[in-house]
Amino acid sequence: MPGKKTKSRSNNFLVQGAILAVAGILVRLIGLAYRVPLLRIIGSEGMGYYSTAYNLYAIILLLSSYSLPLAVSKMVSARIAKNEYRNAGKILRAALIYATIVGGIGFGIVFFGADYFASSLYQMPLAKYALKSLAPTIWIMAYLGVLRGYFQGHSTMVPTAVSQIFEQVINAAVSVGAAYYLCEMAIKGAKGNDVKAAYGAAGGTIGTGAGTVTALLIIFVFLFLTAGKRRKSLREDNTSKKESFSHITKVLVLTVIPVIASTAIYNINSVLDGMVFGQSMKALGLEYETSRLYGIYTGGYLVLVNVPVAIANAMSSSLIPTVSRSFSRGDKGDVNSKISMVIRFATIVSFPCAIGLAVVSVPVMGILFNSADDAILASYLMIIGSAVVVLYSISTVTNAILQGTNLINRPVKNAAISLVIHFIVLYILLFAFKSNVIGLVFGNMVFALSMCILNARSIKKNLYYRQEVIKTFLMPFICAGIMGIAVYMVYAALRMFTQSRALLTMIPVAVGVPVYAILLIGTRTISKNEILQMPKGKKLVSILQKVRLLK
Repeated sequence: MPGKKTKSRSNNFLVQGAILAVAGILVRLIGLAYRVPLLRIIGSEGMGYYSTAYNLYAIILLLSSYSLPLAVSKMVSARIAKNEYRNAGKILRAALIYATIVGGIGFGIVFFGADYFASSLYQMPLAKYALKSLAPTIWIMAYLGVLRGYFQGHSTMVPTAVSQIFEQVINAAVSVGAAYYLCEMAIKGAKGNDVKAAYGAAGGTIGTGAGTVTALLIIFVFLFLTAGKRRKSLREDNTSKKESFSHITKVLVLTVIPVIASTAIYNINSVLDGMVFGQSMKALGLEYETSRLYGIYTGGYLVLVNVPVAIANAMSSSLIPTVSRSFSRGDKGDVNSKISMVIRFATIVSFPCAIGLAVVSVPVMGILFNSADDAILASYLMIIGSAVVVLYSISTVTNAILQGTNLINRPVKNAAISLVIHFIVLYILLFAFKSNVIGLVFGNMVFALSMCILNARSIKKNLYYRQEVIKTFLMPFICAGIMGIAVYMVYAALRMFTQSRALLTMIPVAVGVPVYAILLIGTRTISKNEILQMPKGKKLVSILQKVRLLK
């Protein structure tokens, strides 16, 4: 029954990806929700300090341990596919030792280098408070990444999903509370508005640490609950191939380094953006506007863009272990099937998200920002830069495809080339054309587009994969475009009756979702068999048949 087994594996891949995708969306929505009070407490200037600290924290995390879940899941899944459970356990122990070392180094760099980074690189000296409060989180995240990767290697995304949700809930509550408390402390101490904003930003970063500690405790609960199952698997492990601990450690390092390098280079553009932007504003004599404009870009535009991109990230985490298993078995047909499935899924989701965000950007940014001028600028950035949602979604999943096979070094090279292109374009836009914060948007799009092109070329050349275009790209774009027109018409009509930003956001979106679904099915962009392969596919087909959208 090989056909049924393949279908079952594909369905499990989709189910696990869907679990993580739902969690990812919830996490982003919670993050979006708490950004509203946080922004109103610390203001655009405080958000500039917060984002500066967070971006540097993110890149240190990337260089040290952020990619550990990908590397550990890839290694563990390869051993599990061969029933080598003892070797999988050795990977966990080796990875925890690695996390202890790199996490400690990362903590030291951020904590003791906070003054230098804030003052010399970003031209925002007061960002040092937020940086120092974020430093311990790097160490905690190293352990959390290893344990999440271990569970993902067993093809279960539930521990990661549950821990992410709890992490963000605690993060939201503590961030807002700590920001308010520290701002009040600054006021009582007769500090200036800039110090108040810096204290508030530090309060926001304290929430990140509290959330991470909570997530680690949740993962420990899952470890305890699954201990019996692991012991049973170890008893059934009769493999003669017992890898030494030193060999496991060597393989781990050789696996981690390329993954970390590709992910770090892939994400370092955000840190590069902040540094180049700060220097360009200083050259123009506008350094007093740096934190506010950077806060609008990161606290409005990037926050919204990252909500739909979370789906691509979730599918990538689910894809790597399952592609790694298929590749290790030499099942090229299954590998290509998963490649086609995940790229198609990414485009079907990202096109309507990109167009929808552009259409409802004005009321959404009005909710996020207290200042009308800040909201208008943020909505303008979203309108001109929403296409980055599609580009980042595709580049993210294609990165995962390459990382899930033996092409682990390809994303490193592609990201390095893209970073050079990004830097050149960004420098020209900011210094030659003096494009200000708009240059950051276009520079980001150039980077993501370059990654898409280079990754697609690597996949085609090395995996002999031929990309289908019409049903994967053209039809989802057309359906999303028609949906966008419908959403805008509803939005324009509503404006004549209400000025409620919440209603002007929710009602058009509520109309757009079914319109897009009907268009996908009506144009046969997505078939009945494809829906059946999705999580709860039978139930979806049953509902669609009842409303006569499917036969």
